[in-house]
Amino acid sequence: MARSKRNTLRQRKKRVSRLSEAGIQFVDFRDTKLLVRYLNEQGKIVPRRTSGNTAKQQRMLTKAVKRARHLALLPFVSDIQR
Repeated sequence: MARSKRNTLRQRKKRVSRLSEAGIQFVDFRDTKLLVRYLNEQGKIVPRRTSGNTAKQQRMLTKAVKRARHLALLPFVSDIQR
């Protein structure tokens, strides 16, 4: 007989955030190369489940992106037109 899929337990893979891997403790708004990696093609901030950040890191990242946008270091929207 085949085992039922309901009774088997899955082991979750431990998530490691890219910021922790790189040893970054604080996200600076002047580091635009880092911030651009967390924006999609439209210029939106990538969600936490996609980026793999912790909640604290995502809050720091969001604040840094918003500050960089306010100071015109990052664009609010992308320049791509269809």
